[in-house]
Amino acid sequence: MKENLQTVKVWDPFVRFFHWTLVFCIIGQFITAEDFQDVHVILGYVIIGLVLSRVLWGFVGTKHARFNDFLYRPGTTIRYLKSLFNGRPEHYIGHNPAGGLMIIVLLLSLLVTTFTGLMTLGSEGKGPFADAGYSVTQLAHADSDEHGEEDQPHSHAGGIWKEIHEAMTGFIIFLVVVHVAGVIVSSWIHKENLILGMITGRKNAL
Repeated sequence: MKENLQTVKVWDPFVRFFHWTLVFCIIGQFITAEDFQDVHVILGYVIIGLVLSRVLWGFVGTKHARFNDFLYRPGTTIRYLKSLFNGRPEHYIGHNPAGGLMIIVLLLSLLVTTFTGLMTLGSEGKGPFADAGYSVTQLAHADSDEHGEEDQPHSHAGGIWKEIHEAMTGFIIFLVVVHVAGVIVSSWIHKENLILGMITGRKNAL
């Protein structure tokens, strides 16, 4: 007979809305990166709004949504990772130490990625940083002409922002892969469906 595990409500509606909306936005960003710039930019603004809202919710939200519930000392996180590889990690109602660290790194990375995307857009004379980004690019262009340098994108400020943006995009892909792998491993070890938990808001009790 299958054992009935008691579950508790963990993730509030906003956390779940944030998580799945962010998932679809990130997927949409990769799909629209090359050929649908207008949609790409709109999704970028949505991601900025989501991230800033999640940061605010990390201070005023429900118990397990707050940063002080899942931010741990480095030593605690390292011990948890070791216990995870040993197959005997401690169970946490909210985010475990590794998951909490991933959230912070992902939020910061998304902010940097969207900011560099806006600066790249600004170098083309568009978006909220149009004046600043375009002016810097024009100055870089004038400087390269003055010194007889070839007119290549990587010699301009706009090209630098774009390179950083693309590098951060690659880093986001890496984080997503690590996150998904962590969810799968943790679900298997703890014998609970963490993906379903982020849909229903419920997890196994301790």
